Amino acid sequence: MLFGQLAQLAGKDRIVLSGINDTLQLREEMNEMFPTLKNIEYAIAVGKKIMHENAMIAEGDTVALLPPFSGG
Repeated sequence: MLFGQLAQLAGKDRIVLSGINDTLQLREEMNEMFPTLKNIEYAIAVGKKIMHENAMIAEGDTVALLPPFSGG
């Protein structure tokens, strides 16, 4: 799932991919599919948990790409 400006740039809010093993590979695939995402910092959440380092993705996992956000 893509949220906010990421969904706008990609032109869709949901993508189904297969053969992705980890968040690094996911990021590379997204940058290939949507070059406008290359220069944007975004977080990746796997199963509702934000990953700060490369993490494994199992088949069937829900993955979300989250744009930069701020709050207080």
